Amino acid sequence: DFLCISLVNGFMQLRYNLGDKTVILQTFQQVHTEGNTWHTLRAGRVGNEGYLDLDGNNVTQEAAAGMSALDTHTDFFVGGVSSLNLVNPMATENEPMGFSGCIREILINDRELKLTASDPKAGANVGDCDGTACGYTVCKNNGTCRVEGSGFSCSCPQQWVGNTCEQSVYCSQNQCGSQALCIPQPHLFSYICVCALGWSGKYCDNKITFLTATFVGNSYIKYTDPHYSKRDLQHSRISLNFTSNQTDGLVFWMGKAEDEDNDFLALGIANGTLKIVVNLGERISVPLIYSKYPICCGRWHAVTIVQNHTCIKVYLDEDLILFEDIDPQRKYTALNYGGICYFGGFEIGKEVNTVTTGLFQQEFIGRIKDVVLFQDSKKIQLMKAEGYNIYNGDDGS
Repeated sequence: DFLCISLVNGFMQLRYNLGDKTVILQTFQQVHTEGNTWHTLRAGRVGNEGYLDLDGNNVTQEAAAGMSALDTHTDFFVGGVSSLNLVNPMATENEPMGFSGCIREILINDRELKLTASDPKAGANVGDCDGTACGYTVCKNNGTCRVEGSGFSCSCPQQWVGNTCEQSVYCSQNQCGSQALCIPQPHLFSYICVCALGWSGKYCDNKITFLTATFVGNSYIKYTDPHYSKRDLQHSRISLNFTSNQTDGLVFWMGKAEDEDNDFLALGIANGTLKIVVNLGERISVPLIYSKYPICCGRWHAVTIVQNHTCIKVYLDEDLILFEDIDPQRKYTALNYGGICYFGGFEIGKEVNTVTTGLFQQEFIGRIKDVVLFQDSKKIQLMKAEGYNIYNGDDGS
């Protein structure tokens, strides 16, 4: 498998192969190679349907039947490769050669790559394209950069301060405590503090401990499984107790939640009913819904989900409520979840509806406790994970 973006005879070209055939898309207009003209390029695919957009002019390849997942497991190269042997012959028009020009603001699945000297894994023969200390987006939030000697200064727009206009004026003298996030509230001419896991209070200055985690809607816990490398991913299991205060919400997401092709096992509530979704590969997400009685609100429920190859069993309050073989062909049988489990939602700035592509609509409001992975003898200590806006739910309030 491969995906390659290249400049061919003055035209931008996207080529990708998902395992069965090579798809080629090419722009209708040429790229300006004279002067300092910058171009905006967007390229990618949804399943096996590709798209290529140069400065707002879009080219789309209609999808035919075939593979829909990009499985590469290689390094990501920008501008060239360390060895031409790494380039698939079908990925280029002619003999592969390095790019000559300037590249900035690369976003992969909405995550920007840092094109600095220290962040990439390796590189060679790359220099500063701007030639000044200002560079690109040195000044944040639409600040204006000015070169001053060997350095720079930023002229900040209203409501932003700091050397690079990185801080809201409402947070410039905030009293938020340890590891807390300051969230500006311009309409109130103030701010609020979002507390890191283990802290509470208006300014996140009260240390707390808990066994039961309370989620209030803009909360999340991210747990990294220390035993992931030793897990049998063809036989996964998770169990927990939860109580919900609303009829919709993501209870947990077992998976990295970084890429559309990541495997995952998820549990949530949709319209007051229990919803389980499993993806073992190629984004074949199979929703399982149990609607015999409503889940909301206030009552504790015990849920256990067992994955045995492609067979999924779901237990609710010790009763087997769902038993489904999601792929009798056994094409994908392992839950490659990357050792990451989310509870209640995702990192601040990541919307549940967006990350789950509409499978779940919003964050969880309620309480979670007694989480056990696989056949472990001990419960997960949620207190020792990472997260924000989590409250002590041990007292039941």
